[in-house]
Amino acid sequence: MEFMFYVVPALIAAVVIAMAVKVVRRSLELRQAWASGLTAEARCLRTYTTTSRNSDSGHTTTTQHHVYEFTPPAGRPVRFEEANGPATTVEGDFVTVHYAAGRPEKATAHAPSPVKNAVGTVGLLCFLGVALAFCVFFVVTANDLFGSDLP
Repeated sequence: MEFMFYVVPALIAAVVIAMAVKVVRRSLELRQAWASGLTAEARCLRTYTTTSRNSDSGHTTTTQHHVYEFTPPAGRPVRFEEANGPATTVEGDFVTVHYAAGRPEKATAHAPSPVKNAVGTVGLLCFLGVALAFCVFFVVTANDLFGSDLP
């Protein structure tokens, strides 16, 4: 049964690493879209919200989602979805989107704010780093308690 003290933290660490990769990837996509200087007018096709409730604290989180469509000069229409958009944008509104030439499907309707993006990314990576460090600490402590040697 002591193997669970190794498996569970390893699974948590794998999820933490996957989340860190996703955070860094999205941050780089936003930077690339803003730095490209390419913009287009997009139409908001749909808005919807998702809610999630934490059963422990009872705290409810609501996220606003928008589906946009625009046509870059290349010609084919591009549709993308983005979370955490402004609540004032409704279906039918036109917004300016930023996109990179090679990857218009990774566009963003968020206004350029590289400092806010960097601070948010670093903050999330610090939090995930603490979670990863705790997993390593837990495995090392479990190893000391059970006296087994890891390969």
